[in-house]
Amino acid sequence: MTAPATSRLSTASEDTDAAMRDSAPRRAIYVIVAHPRWRDSRVNRRLLDAARNIADVDVNDLYSTYPDFSIDVAAEQRRVARADLLVLVHPIYWYSMPPLQKLWLDEVLTWGWAYGHDGHALANKDFWLVASTGGPQDSYRPEGYNQHYFSAFLPAYEQTAHLCSMRFLPPHVFHGARHGNHAALDAHVSEFAGRLATYPQWPELISMADALECEEIPVTDRPRCATGIADMATDGTTNASAERAT
Repeated sequence: MTAPATSRLSTASEDTDAAMRDSAPRRAIYVIVAHPRWRDSRVNRRLLDAARNIADVDVNDLYSTYPDFSIDVAAEQRRVARADLLVLVHPIYWYSMPPLQKLWLDEVLTWGWAYGHDGHALANKDFWLVASTGGPQDSYRPEGYNQHYFSAFLPAYEQTAHLCSMRFLPPHVFHGARHGNHAALDAHVSEFAGRLATYPQWPELISMADALECEEIPVTDRPRCATGIADMATDGTTNASAERAT
């Protein structure tokens, strides 16, 4: 029995779309998952497992990799340099990120490499925050106990991306991590996995502007070495600890 013309057209269209997806060049993805207490995790453990099941995605369980908080900066910079999409996956801690994730940013995104004079290693990459909150979405409103919409807590992430000439993508957020229903969590994890598998063929990326090159940082604002003089180490990195101590 011959299939109806509309059915044949639909099948042909689906086959064409699938062929286009298969032929589209895959882009490298680096997913950094930071959760200090995995046995308490309801959302991020699912996201970690989902990322690990996507072919060719580089996944780093940050607290397992660096339990002593001693980050291998050179290794991390190599992983970031290879990636087109950098993904931070973590619960929100005091309206920000877990401490090891913050240390990772401090140590890895160095002046002269990630930003500043000749710091172009992250230029034109995409930056995606995948976060979970303990409070429900209603708590992130002016009348809620967090007093602000969740977007009010994003400027530090957005400016980090901007300073490094990356494109900040719309965050993927799961609110009410402790009590959210199972169907909502399943959908959240499924969408996360689907986006990793199809990047960069995301509809919203077509309409987003490319990352803008950040203006040059004044010499007086550069990180300082142990001598107090703005300088760079011989390996192209800076003495970040000296700057934090000032």
